[in-house]
Amino acid sequence: MKNNPFDLTSRWAIVTGANTGLGRAMAVALANAGANIVLVSRSSCSETANEIKQLGRQYYEINTDLSRKEVWGKLIDEAYDHAGRLDILVNNAGIIRRNDALEFGDQDWDDVLTVNLKSVFFLSQAFAKKAVESGSSAKIINIASMLSYQGGVRVASYTASKSGVMGLTRLLANEWSGKSINVNAIAPGYFATNNTAALQADEQRNKEILGRIPAGRWGSPADLGGAVVFLSSSASDYVNGITLPVDGGWLAR
Repeated sequence: MKNNPFDLTSRWAIVTGANTGLGRAMAVALANAGANIVLVSRSSCSETANEIKQLGRQYYEINTDLSRKEVWGKLIDEAYDHAGRLDILVNNAGIIRRNDALEFGDQDWDDVLTVNLKSVFFLSQAFAKKAVESGSSAKIINIASMLSYQGGVRVASYTASKSGVMGLTRLLANEWSGKSINVNAIAPGYFATNNTAALQADEQRNKEILGRIPAGRWGSPADLGGAVVFLSSSASDYVNGITLPVDGGWLAR
């Protein structure tokens, strides 16, 4: 084992949805551990890029729409051609649609499943092919959810997609662990991001949520840093197929 098994120096990581929130925090955490980062997002990742640059790491930005299946393989090819190697893939990008189950439409179903589950599989497949072809080890970290464990309400397609992410993580671990590709997932709890601003502003819901979290606070995006670095590093070489909750104890309550 290395003197520092968490050292990611010279490795290249792809982080999807890297422009803001949890994706941005994970990209910066990986860079802080030594990795260079391919930033993937529909919009500019300039703020994330500036943080990575300040850490003295390299970065490469790809602006694309993961709802379009024709971009998935091209994205991996472009990242590989630029970096010359790919070591880590963090499948973070995701979307959500809300409606009562009685009214939920097929477009809202298809949109969410395409980005949150289908793109995760095919990005992972293209990434794994590069690893197998080059004979190198690799790490894939999928982003699951508390709704991988629970049902939620009014988010049928999101719950289905995140339950699928947990199952897919196990399936890929079964098939690829013997090829030196570790596949694991992180399930964030309630984090203070733009996506949860409405919940934080709702006094009653905010009180209910905090009352369920043993840690007594919302997660900060930086709280995901240790988990993503661990699962990206040689410290987790014998960790396969897990979904690691980072939730302040939400699931323990």
